[in-house]
Amino acid sequence: MFRPGRKLRLETERMTLRPPSHADFRDWTALRDRSRAFLVPWEPAWAEDHLTRKAFTNRVYWAGRAIGQGTAVPLFLIRREDQCLIGAVTLDNIRRGPAQSSTLGYWIGAPYARQGYMREALEAVVHHAWTKLDLSRLEAACLPENTASRGLLEKVGFKYEGVAQSYLQIAGRWRTHVLYAALRADRRGRTDAG
Repeated sequence: MFRPGRKLRLETERMTLRPPSHADFRDWTALRDRSRAFLVPWEPAWAEDHLTRKAFTNRVYWAGRAIGQGTAVPLFLIRREDQCLIGAVTLDNIRRGPAQSSTLGYWIGAPYARQGYMREALEAVVHHAWTKLDLSRLEAACLPENTASRGLLEKVGFKYEGVAQSYLQIAGRWRTHVLYAALRADRRGRTDAG
């Protein structure tokens, strides 16, 4: 059963997944800045202060409150061999009661893409969602042309469910996204993406 106040740390073969801390500011800013061209096409527009200490401090405080209230699980991916921050994954908008669901979001720094890190992280987070958070459904969305993200979601057990028109603003305009979901007790066969 989920206890919001407990220390949150997930271990995978190569990484530790843990909430952000104030000490991560320089590593986070450097990685996001270095990966800007890689990330910007897929993310909502960055605020002018996106890479500032104040914005990061707010992010850390939000993470602590969200974990404490049980509304989100924001985790940084720390490569164990060198303690390097390589990306992040968040279970957000955790809904209890009859829904028992959450939305999944993630990003990885450009130097670490296509090395299996995010797959490893998502498998751990999905397992945590089922076994520790008692969630029943995880949802994720990505741009239709983001074949890497779509392939990743399918590899970790998400299935294509449809399309959401004007789902998020990306690069200043409303963009349609494809929707995926994973179910704890999934008896659906493979679904073909549209």
